Amino acid sequence: MASGSDRNPIIIGGLPSQVPDFDPEETQEWLDSLDAAVDQRGRERARYLMLRLIERAREKRVAVPEMRSTDYVNTIATKDEPFFPGNEEIERRILNATRWNAAVMVSRAQRPGIGVGGHIATFASSASLYDVGFNHFFRGKDQGDGGDQIFFQGHASPGIYARAFLLDRLSEQQLDAFRQEKSKAPYGLSSYPHPRSMPDFWEFPTVSMGLGPLGAIFQARMNRYMEARGIADTSRSHVWAFLGDGEMDEPESLGQLSIAAREGLDNLTFVVNCNLQRLDGPVRGNGKIIQELESQFRGAGWNVIKLVWDRTWDPLLAQDRDGVLVNQLNTTPDGQFQTYATETGAYIREHFFGHDHRLRAMVENMTDDQILHLGRGGHDHQKVYAAFEAAKQHRGQPTVVLAQTVKGWTLGPNFEGRNATHQMKKLTVADLKGFRDRLHLPITDQELESGAPPYFHPGRNSEEIQYMHDRRNALGGYVPTRVVRSKPLVLPEDKTYASVKKGSGQQSIATTMAFVRLLKDLMRDKEIGRRFVLIAPDEYRTFGMDSFFPSAKIYNPLGQQYESVDRELLLAYKESPTGQMLHDGISEAGCTASLIAAGSAYATHGEPLIPVYVFYSMFGFQRTGDQFWQMADQLARGFVLGATAGRTTLTGEGLQHADGHSQLLASTNPGCVAYDPAYSYEIAYIVQDGLRRMYGPDSEDVFYYLTVYNEPIQHPAEPADVDVEGILKGVHRISQGAAGTVPAQIMASGVAVPWAIEAQRILAEDWNVRADVWSATSWNELRREAVEVERHNLLHPEEEQQVPYVTRKLSGAEGPFVAVSDWMRSVPDQIARWVPGTYQSLGADGFGFADTRGAARRFFHIDAQSIVVAVLTELAREGKVDRSVLKQAIDRYQLLDVASADPGAAGGDA
Repeated sequence: MASGSDRNPIIIGGLPSQVPDFDPEETQEWLDSLDAAVDQRGRERARYLMLRLIERAREKRVAVPEMRSTDYVNTIATKDEPFFPGNEEIERRILNATRWNAAVMVSRAQRPGIGVGGHIATFASSASLYDVGFNHFFRGKDQGDGGDQIFFQGHASPGIYARAFLLDRLSEQQLDAFRQEKSKAPYGLSSYPHPRSMPDFWEFPTVSMGLGPLGAIFQARMNRYMEARGIADTSRSHVWAFLGDGEMDEPESLGQLSIAAREGLDNLTFVVNCNLQRLDGPVRGNGKIIQELESQFRGAGWNVIKLVWDRTWDPLLAQDRDGVLVNQLNTTPDGQFQTYATETGAYIREHFFGHDHRLRAMVENMTDDQILHLGRGGHDHQKVYAAFEAAKQHRGQPTVVLAQTVKGWTLGPNFEGRNATHQMKKLTVADLKGFRDRLHLPITDQELESGAPPYFHPGRNSEEIQYMHDRRNALGGYVPTRVVRSKPLVLPEDKTYASVKKGSGQQSIATTMAFVRLLKDLMRDKEIGRRFVLIAPDEYRTFGMDSFFPSAKIYNPLGQQYESVDRELLLAYKESPTGQMLHDGISEAGCTASLIAAGSAYATHGEPLIPVYVFYSMFGFQRTGDQFWQMADQLARGFVLGATAGRTTLTGEGLQHADGHSQLLASTNPGCVAYDPAYSYEIAYIVQDGLRRMYGPDSEDVFYYLTVYNEPIQHPAEPADVDVEGILKGVHRISQGAAGTVPAQIMASGVAVPWAIEAQRILAEDWNVRADVWSATSWNELRREAVEVERHNLLHPEEEQQVPYVTRKLSGAEGPFVAVSDWMRSVPDQIARWVPGTYQSLGADGFGFADTRGAARRFFHIDAQSIVVAVLTELAREGKVDRSVLKQAIDRYQLLDVASADPGAAGGDA
């Protein structure tokens, strides 16, 4: 890791407007020198001299302002390029075979009766970038560590498959099963990098645009975190993120650049494939995306390497004494460069070089064909190698390589640089012949005319294939590869959970605090305590987790270089290079990226981490739901805590903080196991089972979502006959009706359970109703199990029909069922069809608002009195009570008057 002295200082420069000039005569001498250079040699020469002075100043570690952008030429001068260690001719032949197979695979996937789609133009533009990486930079995992972590651009996946085919990692049968994962199982290949679909091949899912760069930043940071805490040696791991220039428009792509610079993540390299095209047109038709990105990355504190032109431009730039060529490159917009990629050499001669006699003179001895082949830097192996090597050697900053390419490169005039190229998936016979000729492949016309185009393999013993194997062996194995080397953890004994299972006694605490108490006990465990990774978006104190500050400390690679304002307090804010807590600021997206990187460390580095991400529940699945899908796809594990859950529990905060739907959103994620516990002993059993399922001998690729609340209640101790199976499967009876003669059932979850208990009392005392109360710890898991039972029954009609757990569990319960929660009714309604009796749900449907808890619950009609009326209504429908009591109850409890409700408990931020 780079030392502090190697990093950019916090203040990198600026005009000294308030600093007095102690030697005005010397200052004037410098100004006069500049004036003389302008007058005698011209502005271009003076500009060059200024740039050299700035360069020398940086070499001497003189802090000068960063330039927003530099000329539209390569950052690395030709004279500074390192020796290229590869055999470029062999690598060209390898790449030609890869290009062909990638395009043919997609084209064959369009055969009649299949037509599953695919993309070939993105890989065609970025093929050289990947090939240089595979041959010279990407480290594998064969040396026992995590190797490099590579975030492949999703639309380039056909090229990665094509290369794997040459190495015998994939078969022709598998290539022909591209995008046919089920119908051609077990040979099907996923459309994009999907670890859940191909868990031995892909490591990182990247096709939800913007999540690749975000994930890469926090993966690089997690590597440093694990090394700092002594969990894994990640010092040799480098994170590579291959991105598209159009993708950089996503807010997530650029939103977290500052943390990478702030923490000096020189183990991170972005490679932005600047083919100047989005899916339907130019990225910046009237502008210059490379220049724009350079400004943004420089401003964020990154090292920027521009790879714009290939070696054919070197002689022309060497002649550019007046800077006229550089000026033409600087001022030509991307839309025009895109046009040049589709035009003739004569057109380029006239429109690019023809406006100035000096430009015309530069190319007067060049043929139109030579002008046509003045190429982009991202297609030149030597230039790419120089850029990647410079990125690896740079210290103190993350690096971005901005590589200009042509979308659809080598695919022929119908593809190259065309606006529609992203959607073009099938090559005609004429396209294939031109493509073959361009790549110099020994494939006959007859082979191309007689059916599906063939794949090309030079032979297992060929020079090309042996070269590929040798390079991968030298770099530590094949990539991409996902390997799970971690062993099951030794999990805590039952006694670790004992204190939480005892309840809270006479003290009232929120379920958030109950979880924090349990977490504190778990972190003391000698086997797994150090593996917990605490994550919160600037809300540790809100969730009562400031008690961890003195012991666990907040991770900061620079430590704490200031005296904390609260240093005299027992729970003072404390940062440390070996801190256990990740404090990512007000960035749920950043926190979730940390969660994913930590939750997949068991595979990435062979060392399990147990992330615990705690956040305002409204800002979880609603704000970062896409990342939770990414987490499931990446097979990451851990605990996600939707604290301050519920639509009426945090009502003082108002609409945007009132979560009444995250449980429903969580139900849509197949990798998420979601619970809504009411009591501390339920939390204990759920967490204990979660650790077993995620980190035990038969580990599962799931993550746990617990919604917990900030409303203090008294937590009972676990009963002697505690129904552990019911807690884990989703429902257990917590209170059997002891008074009244008319039976009924109330099901409640989370913070609604105390309302149900109160309703039970009122029903018995006022209406002679004997109601049982059930805690529905997981509406989602009940539904998931029931759906699976129905699926089994549908497909196995000859077997004895299975019965869902919720039906079996409630089968002996008499009377109508009323379900209530602090969620919208759709959450408890998930199980309606399987409940053995009349079913009614109450919920907080609609927008939240700011008011007292009691008023909000009366407004939504989910408080105890509303539950009473709902039970009476269902009993009246069944003819067990007279309907006249309904109006009596509504009037008696003033259900139509929100202001009449007891305001309820106040406070309870945690």
